[in-house]
Amino acid sequence: MSLVKRNNVMFPTFFDEVLNPDWFGGMENKKSFVPAVNILENDKGFSLALAVPGFKKEDFKIEVDKEVLTVSAEVKTEKESEDKTEMYSRKEFSFSSFKRLFTLPKTVNSDEINATYEAGVLTLTLPKKDEALPKPKRLIDIA
Repeated sequence: MSLVKRNNVMFPTFFDEVLNPDWFGGMENKKSFVPAVNILENDKGFSLALAVPGFKKEDFKIEVDKEVLTVSAEVKTEKESEDKTEMYSRKEFSFSSFKRLFTLPKTVNSDEINATYEAGVLTLTLPKKDEALPKPKRLIDIA
């Protein structure tokens, strides 16, 4: 059995654009994206690697609820002016977020899931339950 990915993708609608215009001529600074993921299965479990550069490990939220693994992150940054003595008429904020959902197979031991973040890659290790691990070959004696 394999992991099934599910994405919550929100598409802007015509009404969103008409009812929420940017009256000051700027651009929307909310950036939502779906990070690429590699899923590897071996005899002991699964490994998920998500490409999410620019985040810190404190930005991530990883949850398991009813056999659904949710990986999300949220970052708010503020662009500072180079010259502190100048008065500015506009200050821009940036907001980046993502959310990925994965339906876990029944063979995954959800109590033993681990995560690491290094060099822009979030890696989750999902071990299989003992009963799902391959059994060693054994000989059967003939009575």
